[in-house]
Amino acid sequence: NKKAFVELLFWKSPAAVYEMTKGYSSLQEGEGTTRSRVSPWTPQEEQELRELYWKYKEMEGGDIIAAIMAHLPTPGRTRRQVVKQLVRM
Repeated sequence: NKKAFVELLFWKSPAAVYEMTKGYSSLQEGEGTTRSRVSPWTPQEEQELRELYWKYKEMEGGDIIAAIMAHLPTPGRTRRQVVKQLVRM
């Protein structure tokens, strides 16, 4: 690639650098990205999250997110994922 020097002028993620050095089709689909590690929310999980939010939103002096996380049916979710999903919904 005669214009590869231009790519060196911009910041890269580790996945992009790997592709530049090993070839652009060397990464499998979704590999090297953070999104591939996060499982998407199912409609059932979203409904459960919505119900838990409405149940605990009036809780005074407590951590609403901690209360929701304690009652989520899927324990693999992080606090950040729960907050991000609540904001998105």
